[in-house]
Amino acid sequence: MAPYESDDSTGAAQGDDELRAERRRKAARYVVPVAVMGVAAATIGLVPALADSGDPNLPKITAQELINKIAKSDVQQLSGTVKISTDLGLPDLGGLESSLLSGATQGSGDGSSADPSTKLTELASGTHTLRVAADGPEKQKVSLLESGAEYSLIHNGTDVWGYDSKSNEVYHSTAADSGKAEQHETPATPKDFADEVLKSVDDTTSVTVDGTAQVAGRDAYRLVIKPKQSGTTVGAISIAVDAKTGTPLKFTLTPSSGGAAVVDAGYTQVSFAKPAASTFDFTPPKGAKVTEGDETGKADGWDQGGKASEAPDHGSAKDLEKEGFDVLGKGWNSIAVLDTGSKGGLPTGSASGGGDLSGFLGSLGDPVSGKFGKGTVFSTRLINALITDDGKVYVGAVDKAALVKAANAG
Repeated sequence: MAPYESDDSTGAAQGDDELRAERRRKAARYVVPVAVMGVAAATIGLVPALADSGDPNLPKITAQELINKIAKSDVQQLSGTVKISTDLGLPDLGGLESSLLSGATQGSGDGSSADPSTKLTELASGTHTLRVAADGPEKQKVSLLESGAEYSLIHNGTDVWGYDSKSNEVYHSTAADSGKAEQHETPATPKDFADEVLKSVDDTTSVTVDGTAQVAGRDAYRLVIKPKQSGTTVGAISIAVDAKTGTPLKFTLTPSSGGAAVVDAGYTQVSFAKPAASTFDFTPPKGAKVTEGDETGKADGWDQGGKASEAPDHGSAKDLEKEGFDVLGKGWNSIAVLDTGSKGGLPTGSASGGGDLSGFLGSLGDPVSGKFGKGTVFSTRLINALITDDGKVYVGAVDKAALVKAANAG
């Protein structure tokens, strides 16, 4: 249950009700894109990728010692080139995904192509190259390299800038107090994703050290994480950990169904030297359209370091509960439950200029029924979602049977 603190005052109670209502309204905007496109924080967080080579001869280390090494890693400065390959098994929507995702981000910005939230979804499929740099908690930069263009997200002190060279648009937000900014690594390193996964390590998880590897020219240990539970879509997670610094260099997640990795992420080049100060300088180019975001420490859903803050962090069931979601199950079988307050199941409207959107989306999912009534299950190779006709959404890294069972249990 949502861990809201109790308050005897009527005003506080009303405030909680308004907060919950607003959360449902926001969630309703995201339901269909998340279900259909499989865009979930757990799977597309800004993380990198690469092939490794060699088996360096390193001192023996236990799984717990390696986990502790990651936890104690305090790399403040780095730069490098990273690569993301994501294969969620999403259907080809012939361009409809653009309109769906643009609808999902309405209200989080004003439609600027430089708004960070509009760029996240590009990492949901295919292979992408990023350039990253960090110098402490107040200076980070991530650049998404595209054909003939580049998108950069820059955090420097109290400023957060997004720049899309293709459209020559700039998105700017001012952090209220950079000195109080949450300290974290640049949001494009495997460490960010590894930290979230390690939150889920409990008695439902097997953790072992499976030899060594070499990633981006650095010697590393290979940490392997496997769920002990059945019913989850997660097969195994492999994290290559730098032997010297304890920094995760590569992250690979394979599904229980087998085949190619859902996410294969790691450095192609990396340096732990201090980046040049000019790396984080930014001035809007002449003639660029500049859009201002919130001046509250959040850039319309982005915190000071460029991480999504409007959507919950799905690293663990505890994180979901803190965000006000009900969570059913334990460990890898956890299912987040959201009541959108919208009856009638899938939304209706025009798709690609005409037709019934509900019917179109329904054709992409599997109709199901049970004690809960009727609904539709949207599946990817990792995240699955059940949308019921009474407006409830069940989402998790679990199979369809687990979602239906959870809905039947109410």
